[in-house]
Amino acid sequence: MGFSDTLLDAGSEIWAAQFEHPFVCELAAGDLADAAFERWLEQDYRYLLDYARAYAVAGAKAREEAAMATLLGGADAVLNEELDLHRSLAAEYGVTEDDLRTTTKAPTCEAYTSFLVRTAHERPVAVAVAALFPCMKGYLDVADHMAELAEADHRYIPFIETYTSDEFRAETASMRDLLDGYAESYPGHRDAMREAFLTSARLEAAFWEMAYAGEAWPARGTTDRVDGHDRGRDHDRVDDRGGT
Repeated sequence: MGFSDTLLDAGSEIWAAQFEHPFVCELAAGDLADAAFERWLEQDYRYLLDYARAYAVAGAKAREEAAMATLLGGADAVLNEELDLHRSLAAEYGVTEDDLRTTTKAPTCEAYTSFLVRTAHERPVAVAVAALFPCMKGYLDVADHMAELAEADHRYIPFIETYTSDEFRAETASMRDLLDGYAESYPGHRDAMREAFLTSARLEAAFWEMAYAGEAWPARGTTDRVDGHDRGRDHDRVDDRGGT
């Protein structure tokens, strides 16, 4: 039994909460509201930019060639494959690339990305890998669950197919092997790895709720989201450095 199995056992209730979340169930059925999916697209696009940064930072800190290849390859896959999916899906909803790049992060997205980037910069690579793993493993498991629930072809099937693809499974397996290898080589980091894994897992579950409920910053004026369609774009612009 690898250390990743121990982590997944510890996070089993969080995984169950994701499987049962209405965003997940409604997407699987094909009747998730446009507004909720648009919010996910915009927020996940902003998330993925920092997710790739965290991969790149961890990869630059790694000493072993295989670890560097896995982590830097993960950053490349996010930037050149996963973000393309988001841009393609967004176009179907009338959401432009500029909209994706300039949407303000909701509180949960800000908390999650800040945690990942800070962990990659400040903690050992083993801990960073543990923090990064719940996103990949969570999406694979949630998408497998969605595939079981889906009963007909619908507009969200490309989402499910992307995160159940052979390529995504292989990338997730590589990260799992890397995590287990670090836990074996650096047992003194295991407690910190467990804490980082569970923090990211909780934020993964919160991300679905953020998109479904339309989470927004308080007291930001009347141009903020009301029904998921008025995004207050001018109010929500950010600079090229990714700050809010």
